[in-house]
Amino acid sequence: MLVFHAPMPQSLSYDSGLVWDSLTPGIAWDGFVTTPKLKRPMASDNRISLEITAAQKTAIVDAVMALKAALNGITINLTKEERQSLPKIGDKTLAFDEKCQAYMTARPELVPGFIDMAELAKDRKAITDLLPCLREIAPICEGIEDTITLAYSDIYVADLAFHASVKQAAKRGVPGTDTIYDDLKMRFPGRPKAEPPAPLTP
Repeated sequence: MLVFHAPMPQSLSYDSGLVWDSLTPGIAWDGFVTTPKLKRPMASDNRISLEITAAQKTAIVDAVMALKAALNGITINLTKEERQSLPKIGDKTLAFDEKCQAYMTARPELVPGFIDMAELAKDRKAITDLLPCLREIAPICEGIEDTITLAYSDIYVADLAFHASVKQAAKRGVPGTDTIYDDLKMRFPGRPKAEPPAPLTP
């Protein structure tokens, strides 16, 4: 018969890995705990290793400037409020627009007099010309954003590891670390504070 023995508990000791304000339940002074296995940021969490050459950067900047020059006088920038207030055509209303376009062409006498059909045709052509460009550019912008996000993630993991190292060094009285920890603590995002419950109305 096989007998499995649970690992022996480990006495609490200085620098045992437990920290003040720990969320681990059941910790008591002069108690016993098993060795904690904490998920800590490691250098192996590196998700991206990228070096952009000077030639590549120049080519990217030149291409972006050429695109901006080509779009000069064509694109229009809206405010956030304008984007929210404007009526829009989406996937659900596209079929409705196609039917309206067909009926406007077939029954021009039903088109309200304030609608300029020539301007409407220009709007439709602008969409036809620009939409394929947007479909090509959008994945490029997404790729740039994702690459920057990964690089920022690597940096933040390193920052958290350094912060944890300084915090432990300050606890052990390593000279000069108190000042560094206090400075970092002022800027450390930390955990969001829970909203206090709303008072009950009588």
